[in-house]
Amino acid sequence: MTSNEADCGQVSSKAADSLQAFWAPFLLLHLGGPDTITAYSLEDNELWLRHLLGLIVEVGVAFYVFLRFWSSNVLTLLSIPVFITGIVKYGERTWVLWSSSSERFKDSLGSSSDPDPCFDFFDKEAHRYCLMMKEGIKGEDHYLVQAYYSYKRLLYLFANQIIDESRYYNYEIVNEKSAEDAFKLVAIELGLIYDMLYTKAAIVYSRIGISLRCISFISSVSALVLFSIIIDMQSYSLIDIMVTYLLLAGAVLLEIYAFMVLFSSDWTKLWLIKFKVAEHQQISKPLVDKFWKFSSFLHSCSTSKKRWSESMGQYNLMNSVLKKRQCAYLGLEKLSCKSKFLENYQYLTWENVDISLQERIFQYLKTIANELHYTQDSFRQRRDERLSNKGEYALKFFRAGILFGNELDHRIILWHIFTYECYEVDLLHVNDNANKLDWDCKISKWLSDYMLYLLLFRPSMLPKGISEIRYDHTCIDVERTYKVPPSEHGRRAKKGIKSNNCQFSLFAQAQDLGSHFKGCENGGKIRWDMISEVWLEIFAYAAQNCDWKEHAQHLRNGGELLTHVSVLMVNFRLNEQVM
Repeated sequence: MTSNEADCGQVSSKAADSLQAFWAPFLLLHLGGPDTITAYSLEDNELWLRHLLGLIVEVGVAFYVFLRFWSSNVLTLLSIPVFITGIVKYGERTWVLWSSSSERFKDSLGSSSDPDPCFDFFDKEAHRYCLMMKEGIKGEDHYLVQAYYSYKRLLYLFANQIIDESRYYNYEIVNEKSAEDAFKLVAIELGLIYDMLYTKAAIVYSRIGISLRCISFISSVSALVLFSIIIDMQSYSLIDIMVTYLLLAGAVLLEIYAFMVLFSSDWTKLWLIKFKVAEHQQISKPLVDKFWKFSSFLHSCSTSKKRWSESMGQYNLMNSVLKKRQCAYLGLEKLSCKSKFLENYQYLTWENVDISLQERIFQYLKTIANELHYTQDSFRQRRDERLSNKGEYALKFFRAGILFGNELDHRIILWHIFTYECYEVDLLHVNDNANKLDWDCKISKWLSDYMLYLLLFRPSMLPKGISEIRYDHTCIDVERTYKVPPSEHGRRAKKGIKSNNCQFSLFAQAQDLGSHFKGCENGGKIRWDMISEVWLEIFAYAAQNCDWKEHAQHLRNGGELLTHVSVLMVNFRLNEQVM
């Protein structure tokens, strides 16, 4: 529009100009984006200054167009409230990005001992401090209230700070739950964290945010209705009218969607719960009850689906090599992927996080937590020593003192190969019927393949090491053993250190490990008990040592199982950052 105005040879219609000027505030409104998305990654939050510059430029240009084509036309007057709403929505997004940036996020955290309106902390009858739900909160809402209590403390960990408080009741909450309920609680906690980092939750679920939503909704609906009444179809081109209706309808639908999300969210239910248990009602009880029924209905519809994917990546080194050999025999080796990532990805599968796996992980962590809580004298020291193990404690318990290597990536690859070979042997004994295998056998295989998936596809979530080099050289040894044409890993590794170097020959070490435990009897039951304990210990070590920023990065994809277990460990107080 500014270009056409500057072009002296361009003769434009006043009517068309006024209609196109009416588009400017709606374009601003749509640039503000929906309430459910502000950032697509944590880096977006750090670039809030760039978004602020974009806000200034876009608003400045829109305001220039608005003034340049100002007239006494009723469309101009109609666009003023929408223009204001567009600036507010775009400004909200920039403000949320700024408030979620790392420095501002740390500064915004209050005291972890702030009182919670939904809990009483002193039992007058028992004369002691404990966590008691206030009266008026129904049983089905206990999960949400408990998750919110935990979430406020998790914020400190995601800001890489230490939780230092004398009374920490998450252990009391989670210790009484079943494995399924504990993982459900963690899913709600991470959902609240996600909202704070990637959406407009910080401003939307407040009085000013709700007020702005009401103003925005009224402005958009009024603009659509009044435009339909006053528009003269003969004065404008059909295309311009269609574009205008599209912008108006899009704005109204966006507002309706925003209200549906608003009322169906966990935050609204928490807000209403606080009103219900407040000593002094600021809103009339009948009105709160009506909002509660409406919110509960929408909430039940939105939470009928899973809160997270409840799946985990599975990658098996030996299976991928055997599939390459099969392709080679069929003469299809030329079709193999040249990219290392694509070569890995074509053998990646996904497995549902079975309730038996949740139960096994939960009971493992609960046993450790209960053992440590019995004697409080040296709790932190004993806890940190226990969590520093990467399989040593399990092997010591089973009186099997062989691990090979000290680095985490070394042990993951080594025990991954060993677990695969034990699994295949037992699978033959049950005639390839995996359902007849021992639960510890299945759980060990799931964790083994999941840890290798993390090693290849999520390496930043594991402690730093030379995992890529070790994996490439292990692939050489396996390919050479099974006479498979060299893969991308093999070609890469041959350019570096020779594969027969004992430092990298993990396949040979896995064979030695198999020979060492060959004598385990009782149908392999003791052996699988030991292997599952080793993998649980390795898994817990990885969860303990993953940076919280990495956990936050993957929340936008639904969250990794490792993240959920990390939060569960925090609830059990099995984390060095919980004092």
